[in-house]
Amino acid sequence: MIRALYKISSAILFVFLVTACGEKKPDAPNPALIPVPVNLYEVKPAKVVYYDKFPATIVAMSQVDIHAEVEGYVTGIFFKEGGHVTKGQKLYTIDDSKYQASFNTAQANVKVAESNLDQAQKDADRYTFLNEHDAVARQVLDHAMTTLKNAKDQVTAAKQEVTKAKTDLNYSVIRAPFDGIIGISQVKLGNTVIPGQTILNTISTDGPVTAEIAVNEKMIPRFIRLQQQKPNTADSTFSLLLPNNTLYNQVGQIYFIDRGVNPQTGTIAVRLSFPDPTSELRAGMSCTIRIRNDDTAMQMLIPGKAVVEQMGEYFVYVAKDTTMAAPAGNSNDKPAADQHPVTAQRAAQKKVKLGQAIADSVIVRSGLMAGDKVIVDGVQKLHDGSILKVGGAPAQPGNGH
Repeated sequence: MIRALYKISSAILFVFLVTACGEKKPDAPNPALIPVPVNLYEVKPAKVVYYDKFPATIVAMSQVDIHAEVEGYVTGIFFKEGGHVTKGQKLYTIDDSKYQASFNTAQANVKVAESNLDQAQKDADRYTFLNEHDAVARQVLDHAMTTLKNAKDQVTAAKQEVTKAKTDLNYSVIRAPFDGIIGISQVKLGNTVIPGQTILNTISTDGPVTAEIAVNEKMIPRFIRLQQQKPNTADSTFSLLLPNNTLYNQVGQIYFIDRGVNPQTGTIAVRLSFPDPTSELRAGMSCTIRIRNDDTAMQMLIPGKAVVEQMGEYFVYVAKDTTMAAPAGNSNDKPAADQHPVTAQRAAQKKVKLGQAIADSVIVRSGLMAGDKVIVDGVQKLHDGSILKVGGAPAQPGNGH
């Protein structure tokens, strides 16, 4: 029985192996011959209006740190932090008790000196009269005249002390040097301040402000030319992007170009002035200056998503028509001798030099020619020489560069 079952199993296995060997699996398709679905963009020269962008910092036209000129503790603060102040407005008071006492003493010393001068003048007049009648020794007159001169000098010195004491007394009241916006107080009531060291606050002018940018020294001639142009408020060359990336509603102009180039960076500082009627621009704010490019030449503009970056260099794929042999068929196809070559489009990689990015497009400075068909969708699946299926890729949103 067991031998019979063994014979039957062997027979079944033999039949299975014969059947399997008689079947031939179809060859797997060559991945290199599978067309990649793509979309194309034909390059056409066009005039483009675009802006060069520079990081900028808002700088007040004038800004000063307020220091105390006399020592003492703060006895009064008379402003709203972050508010507007006017020139001459009282901001702080410092304990003036010793400065008032010094002023009073100085005034009293003037009176004493003036009394001594009056007495010295009378003695000098008396001895001068007696000397004219040979009624007093010449030496006595000389002493009287010397005393008179000293008395006059003492009056002058006493008055100088009054001036100094009055100045110190006035410095105990700190006033705004100009109209502007005052910051947060760096001292509180009761704090002791030291002359020339303690910063009480900072004031910056309101109204127009400047935005400072660093410009490559190669661009100096361009900025000098821009500075000489008359500003056009209807179509300004200079505009400002705020930190939230919104466009500021005032136009600017070049305020000044620095006297020299920074030898370490090869850049020069340029400041542009902007009106600020609503105090929207604050000192230290980081913004972006846009300067409209005056290049009127035709530009090659392509979608930014067509660009591929490799090791810091930029490339695009263009579609090229190529001739290739027809693929081999099976036994039912016509003989290969009757088959004709076919034309297909393949991807060719080109190195490009990019210019300014504009929205989701980018200017190509070199590497492409008018009429080139740039691949814009399906780029991520390509390599140099890939066969293309034009119009088969779904449109993808531009990524910009």
